Amino acid sequence: MSHYTLIFQGTAFSSKNPKEINVLQEHLFCINDEGIIEKIVPPTDPEYEKILNTYEGTEAFHRLAEGQFLLPGFVDLHVHAPQWAQAGNALDVPLYDWLHTYTFPLEAKFSDLDFAKTVYEDAVSSMLANGTTTALYFATVHKDASILLAKICAEKGQRGLVGKVVMDDPEQNPSYYRDVDTKTALQDTEDFILAVKELNETTKQGVYPVVTPRFIPSCTDDALKGLGELAAKYDTHIQSHCSESDWEHGYVKERFGKNDAFALNDFGLLGDKSVMAHCNFLSNEDAELFAKTGTAIGHCPISNGYFANSVIPIARFLSRGVEIGLGSDISGGFSPSLFDNARQAVMSSRMLEDGVNTSLPAGERGVPHSRITMNEAFYLATAGGGESLSLPIGRLEEGYAWDVQVIDTMVPTAKLPIYDKNEPLEDRFQKIMYLARPENIREVWVQGEKVHMRQ
Repeated sequence: MSHYTLIFQGTAFSSKNPKEINVLQEHLFCINDEGIIEKIVPPTDPEYEKILNTYEGTEAFHRLAEGQFLLPGFVDLHVHAPQWAQAGNALDVPLYDWLHTYTFPLEAKFSDLDFAKTVYEDAVSSMLANGTTTALYFATVHKDASILLAKICAEKGQRGLVGKVVMDDPEQNPSYYRDVDTKTALQDTEDFILAVKELNETTKQGVYPVVTPRFIPSCTDDALKGLGELAAKYDTHIQSHCSESDWEHGYVKERFGKNDAFALNDFGLLGDKSVMAHCNFLSNEDAELFAKTGTAIGHCPISNGYFANSVIPIARFLSRGVEIGLGSDISGGFSPSLFDNARQAVMSSRMLEDGVNTSLPAGERGVPHSRITMNEAFYLATAGGGESLSLPIGRLEEGYAWDVQVIDTMVPTAKLPIYDKNEPLEDRFQKIMYLARPENIREVWVQGEKVHMRQ
């Protein structure tokens, strides 16, 4: 029998596919010293009792208490880390005012590393406390502060994918907050990539540099071209915003005579390590390009309700083979919880299918076949996010990282309404996904290391 660093015994839920979940009842999860699930053993396996007899009573053995369940750690595909300082503010103002009155002045403050450290440490800790084990972060234009965010992820045990933001176009960005010029933006990005790659060599769970044009309107053609070349040179992840709103989608079409997707592709910014946030206005042709290149959508359902001018047809894009995960979009979205965003994803999809304009007949009011289920939203928050990042995360399967949340349904201040001991486990899963709060997240583990425990 192999030697394992950790053994967990309990019931877990993981995605089988976008529409179905696996219920792993009272299984043993055997984790090696690299933090990888080496073996999963059901109670019917003859080896089950052998492993129990060997490990039960040792420090390596963890048995879930009654009412506790395992979920994969969440994968958040779109977080503006500096905006944690303004989460919940000014969501009632137009996007332009929100950016120029609140967001850009705040992000400009991250030239101060002491201020950046305070906000980033709290942001990463808050994400972990909400069950997010992997986060794809936008930082700011500041190279040193962006490297600092990666270091904080490494120290706190979160798998962080961090991007130094590029905003080099003097016509589209405020004078107090932008890159000095295109050459500096590209050099700072390359320096940032090299620094984070070096940091990754000593980080168990991994930290990764991400090439990050804020979005097409903030960047010159030369910057977009140079960023595509840097991503190819260093084989990095890429992130940006794409076809988010009427204004942004229209701006790109006027500038290039084509949609965002094809413009980004021309600059070498689409690929199997690319995640584009929002994407509400993708055409069928855009979606086919995403599927062909392996580009993923970071779906931000709460944020979209405030700033995207539409409801994205997630079901249609899934049916076309596009990789999709969930994003909180702090702080365009107010909540750091992917539980909240999964719930909103389901609600928004139903509103798209049923329609909202009651002056129209019911048959003309909505978009047919648009709704998604909570099983699908859970997939987006876990396995879909892992696939979008091309990393072995987001599933409780052999060969995947031991990134988990221990959910306690019996916390006195947040007890879930579970009274029937014979209630189907699938129903308990639904209650967890709809009702769980941060209080219910008892522990969080990343790559086999405990990174959060609620007292």
